[in-house]
Amino acid sequence: MKIFVTGATGYIGSAVVGELIRAGHRVVGLTRSDRGAAALAEAGAEAHAGSLEDLDGLRSGAAAADGVIHLAFRHDFSDFAGSLGMDLRAVEAMGEALKGSGKPFVMTAHANGEASEQAALALTSQGVRASIVSLAPTVHGEGDKGFVPRLIDIAREKGAAAYVGDGTNRWPAVHRLDAATLFRLAAESAPAGARLDGVHDEGVPFRDIASIIGKRLNVPTVSIPREEASAHFGFLGMLAGLDIPRSSAQTQALLGWRPVHAALIPDLEQGHYFSK
Repeated sequence: MKIFVTGATGYIGSAVVGELIRAGHRVVGLTRSDRGAAALAEAGAEAHAGSLEDLDGLRSGAAAADGVIHLAFRHDFSDFAGSLGMDLRAVEAMGEALKGSGKPFVMTAHANGEASEQAALALTSQGVRASIVSLAPTVHGEGDKGFVPRLIDIAREKGAAAYVGDGTNRWPAVHRLDAATLFRLAAESAPAGARLDGVHDEGVPFRDIASIIGKRLNVPTVSIPREEASAHFGFLGMLAGLDIPRSSAQTQALLGWRPVHAALIPDLEQGHYFSK
């Protein structure tokens, strides 16, 4: 298949591009820059110049492809409502180009992104094989710029790796390369309307994450009261104490997806998170 990928040069997107190409697919990646185009060419993909704001460009990219994997999202937390609105318009534009085609449209779920999800699922009644992938909040691996690197930075700044209360609250996780395989399988065979759970570790105790960070940085691992979480962790204060286990059993049964790369704790033990 010729697959149009938005967010193709990002942390997850670049892994998806590689996964698709290795599986024999032709990839056209959305990019805003010459640097992005060069990276896509080096990976063996084609570049489609444009952005999430270029709705005509999104329509033409989707129309010329055999399917779409939509990964791009503007992570502007100062105007998150604006980011969600931009995503909705992008989904609607690409969906319009796919109507009646039977082609796959795979998108990533985002916090408070119900409007985009509903727009995608509405396409299933208009001849589009739309599906939604909900990734674990921790997508780990080399190049990660998400929650785990921030926890490491906080531990360096504070001189201690902390957890909230007894630290038994759990975070789900998935390796970026396993996530990439899930997106490929979704494009190839997910049924219309499928909601897919991109989780490998169903729930890693937060205390275990803090312990490996403390060990690697040679700082103490400490418990802090819930009321001090925001002061210690900043914007991660609420998340640090959440117990949010999830399972991908249904997704694995549906698509035959089997995570094979390192789980979160073994990945942290490899040391690349602490190389700087």
